[in-house]
Amino acid sequence: MAQELKAQDVFLPGTVWLAGAGPGDPGLLTVLAARAIGEADVIVYDALVNEEILAGARPDTELRYAGKRGGKPSANQRDISLLLVELARAGKKVLRLKGGDPFVFGRGGEEALTLVEHGIPFRIVPGISAGIGGLAYAGIPVTHRDINHNVTFLTGHDSGGTVPDAVDWASVAAGSPVIVMYMAMKHWQNICARLMEHGLGSATPVAFVCDATLESQKVLETTLGQSVSDLAESGLAPPAIVVVGEAVKLRKALDWRGALEGRKLDPDPLGRTAGSRASGSG
Repeated sequence: MAQELKAQDVFLPGTVWLAGAGPGDPGLLTVLAARAIGEADVIVYDALVNEEILAGARPDTELRYAGKRGGKPSANQRDISLLLVELARAGKKVLRLKGGDPFVFGRGGEEALTLVEHGIPFRIVPGISAGIGGLAYAGIPVTHRDINHNVTFLTGHDSGGTVPDAVDWASVAAGSPVIVMYMAMKHWQNICARLMEHGLGSATPVAFVCDATLESQKVLETTLGQSVSDLAESGLAPPAIVVVGEAVKLRKALDWRGALEGRKLDPDPLGRTAGSRASGSG
């Protein structure tokens, strides 16, 4: 893809690029992010960045780990932001590499504001968010015209590590046919109870997608009423994406990775006859 670079795409010394590494599979990197990895002097990376992705860096590139994982010692967010400032002022090409997309529950906005505060030039390189790309690898579309015309993305914990009280759970349960949750597994029992308390039925489909897009990806399909016990028995652990709603049923037809391993796909996952399904394109 040889092409003349635009001015905004030139990675200059003394600048910071905030880039998304996607949900894990190196093939889901954007072309621009892959090039930045190969040009950076320093890469400050998160816990969810696949090591295979970091292998694209130059041998002399400095790799600085700045991951955050629940329940484990983690770097202070303010310290990470100021580190980016320090490295840029030293004349480095600084790549801040985050799992997924830096502006989707990734604190990229906080870090960018610190750069603005200190007069550091920067640019944003979006990435594929796990809440979309990770579910696609599980065969679960976040939108489908027979099911939903809106989708809600939310985080399962706030800055203090608890279930966010700022979320209007009643409105989410009543108005969101498909709910996609990041970092929700740790507090799933609490979240599940809130959703059912506000009207979601026990038969509502739920899926947990762990290690999304990686070879180690695992998917648990269950229902809201059985999800707490099924999750406990599964032994699954974060990182995970949780999706609630009828879209989960489409996995019976769209589990393309499962099909490669011999799974027989169901052309009528919603239990409708061919004649009753909507026709045409969309």
